[in-house]
Amino acid sequence: MSSTESPSVSAASVLPRVAPVRVGEGERLRSVGLPGVTLSVRSRRPAREGLPPALYVHGLGGSSQNWSSLMAELDGVLDSEAVDLPGFGDSPPPDDGDYSVTGHARAVIRYLDAAGRGPVHLFGNSLGGAVTTRVAAVRPDLVRTLTLVSPALPELRIQRTAAPTALLGVPGVAALFTRLTKEWTAEQRVRGVMALCYGDPSRVSPEAFQHAVEELERRLQLPYFWDAMARSARGIVNAYTLGGQHGLWRQAERVLAPTLLIYGGRDQLVGFRMARRAARAFRDSRLLSLPDAGHVAMMEYPEVVATAFRELLTETEDAGADSGTGS
Repeated sequence: MSSTESPSVSAASVLPRVAPVRVGEGERLRSVGLPGVTLSVRSRRPAREGLPPALYVHGLGGSSQNWSSLMAELDGVLDSEAVDLPGFGDSPPPDDGDYSVTGHARAVIRYLDAAGRGPVHLFGNSLGGAVTTRVAAVRPDLVRTLTLVSPALPELRIQRTAAPTALLGVPGVAALFTRLTKEWTAEQRVRGVMALCYGDPSRVSPEAFQHAVEELERRLQLPYFWDAMARSARGIVNAYTLGGQHGLWRQAERVLAPTLLIYGGRDQLVGFRMARRAARAFRDSRLLSLPDAGHVAMMEYPEVVATAFRELLTETEDAGADSGTGS
């Protein structure tokens, strides 16, 4: 594994010059070269030595920045890192062009294996929830606990508001959408995304909104932006259709790690009704329902999510102590 710290795109020799990625106070960003993929990893300096490691995985169209508020809330609790999936955030596309859920999971596993930080407390949102579910199922040795915020697990009847996102995976639709919306400003696009993803968009501060606009403007300059979106959306749809041992619900049943499930009552992308099914599928689960939250509870209510995770951590540490194995 090769690693360099930089606030700019790591593959600058092959990518166009764009504005640097924003790095928040207390954060650093580094580029990690792995076989077939280069990943950008956002981290916070641990408050002290010996904190348990954690890795956070964002959703479709997101980036490691989606976890900044929660990572800050968990200072002193975890040694936190958040990854930009291939083709998102500051990570260039994967060499093989594989944006499937399995492809993204493979990238996460490669990073964890190379970093040697496992087992970690693994967090996933939306697409990242599907990815981390697969990681936890196939590599239980890498996962200490699993926290899923509105995970993209198969639904027989998706919400009407989620249909446009699924349609992005249809060949040609992303290109058509790009042409139809070429006059839209970054501000208009961000407002639309926030209206879709937040239970209450008014909770977004003007500063956070401006940061989101600047990040979208940066990413729209990348030639692979819409391809990464479309192929990853197609990957979710394909994962929904898989049956047998590769099906996501079957893999959820195989997860051994204690699991915290967080669902928002105003989520327009993942049905709130799926919460109880998920609680039944994951064998060692606990469910947090947030009636006013949307699709990104860790951004809307980071303090509530952090409290729930601390409770999970205490519970698992107590269980480990009782069994004589530790955490």
